[in-house]
Amino acid sequence: MALMQMKGIRKTFTNGEVKEDILKGINLVLREGEVTALVGASGSGKSTLLTIAAGLQRASCGRVEFEGEDLLSLKEGEVRNIRASHFGFIFQSSHLVPFLSVEEQLLLMLKVSESKLTKSVQIKEVYKILKLVGMEHRKNAYPASLSGGEKQRVAIARAIIHKPKVLFADEPTASLDSKRSKEVMTLIQEITKTLNVTTLMVTHDEEMLSFSDRVIKMSDGRVL
Repeated sequence: MALMQMKGIRKTFTNGEVKEDILKGINLVLREGEVTALVGASGSGKSTLLTIAAGLQRASCGRVEFEGEDLLSLKEGEVRNIRASHFGFIFQSSHLVPFLSVEEQLLLMLKVSESKLTKSVQIKEVYKILKLVGMEHRKNAYPASLSGGEKQRVAIARAIIHKPKVLFADEPTASLDSKRSKEVMTLIQEITKTLNVTTLMVTHDEEMLSFSDRVIKMSDGRVL
């Protein structure tokens, strides 16, 4: 089932009198339970497309349909609410809050997403998600004591604790070695299938493409 669709997406940046077309009419369908990977050389437009799909920036024209509703036609506050409630994000860096424990990182995400669960139920949910990513034994640890792979596992747990429908991953393994990269990608793949999440990932690492259901190659702002 198509949960998200991008239709005729164009993005133009203006620098003085010079206009540069970054995206040139992209059409893309994202389906539930699939990992879709965007690949291409630096400057191909893949990260720009991901941020537009995630509502982090607006396209110059086109439509970004989430559950049939065009995000580009909504006010910023409405898009922000959709991001908080239905989207999860994983970046190259884990961006963990240094003074919060692993458990507190996830509880903060539940607060941001305006979870209606009671505090006791939230704590149970946090433990369940940490167990899913193999980090339940580190729930009281702080980021400074975690390895790179552990930090990224916590970042994944934080991204899915509020049960998002779409997971956006921008170079999620770029800062990890080969072994940790495969562990993280296996985890993303399993979560996508287990929770029936729609996952859109940007990567430059071709070894990670085997964990994807579809690979979309981009060049010069177009899908090849």
